[in-house]
Amino acid sequence: MFSKLFKKGSSNTSTKRNEPKTTDEKQARKVKVQPNRIGDIGEYKINIQLDQLPKDSKYLSDILIPNLKSKSGYSQIDHIVFTPYAVFIIETKNYQGTIYGGKDRKTWSVNGKYQMMNPFHQNYGHISALKTIAEIDSSNIVSMISFTKRCTFKVDLELRKIQSNELIVYDIGLSEFISRKLNVLKLQNSSPVYSEDDIEGLYQRILKTNITDNEIRERHVQALKSSTSSISSGNSPTAKCKVCGTPLTVKVKEYCLTNKERFNGEVYCFEHQKQF
Repeated sequence: MFSKLFKKGSSNTSTKRNEPKTTDEKQARKVKVQPNRIGDIGEYKINIQLDQLPKDSKYLSDILIPNLKSKSGYSQIDHIVFTPYAVFIIETKNYQGTIYGGKDRKTWSVNGKYQMMNPFHQNYGHISALKTIAEIDSSNIVSMISFTKRCTFKVDLELRKIQSNELIVYDIGLSEFISRKLNVLKLQNSSPVYSEDDIEGLYQRILKTNITDNEIRERHVQALKSSTSSISSGNSPTAKCKVCGTPLTVKVKEYCLTNKERFNGEVYCFEHQKQF
């Protein structure tokens, strides 16, 4: 099972009078779906950040939903945050180096060498799939791409401005960026866009749609591994794990090649990345 109850922490004693009085009530406030993938994109660190959000927000992690337009037939969304003023869709990346990219460019690059799909285009696919399940207006969606601090951004300045609904951030500053964005939205809206019941309804609808079946999730992963990509990311159009020979996706290959100190310029599948 991919979800578990957990309590929401408070940052100071002034909020304690508003907290539930029982442990069960505290735990019922939020449900976190734990990632089941062998992580290369730091979902755990993001969960820590999301735990710091205001009490009126809820979030889900590692959500797999149907998407007829994707190669695998599914979309895997790293994190969804529900707040009274917007729904945040978060895609996380774990590259190392300088990230070059523009809002409208089809591909971005790491260190000007290794190419990757524009992550906002990728997130757009997730958002489109999500909107077929839940009634969320595009104007109330904020697309966020999170990178580790091992990266330096050379991207359109607009993507770093808090007024934008497409934001690129560092993982350690994610909760701060969301809080700042919410402050802007509060100034722009005289009242919340979503009530507490609205948030609960969206949350439960997506939670119920989330595919937790291990076999389906594995097929999704295998479909991504076997799919071809038009984006070149190395000396050859395909890559295989050095240890077991498993075909790798472009994303996994890029991750290994941009983490030379860890993998010494070789590429490995998720399973064999654990040995480093």
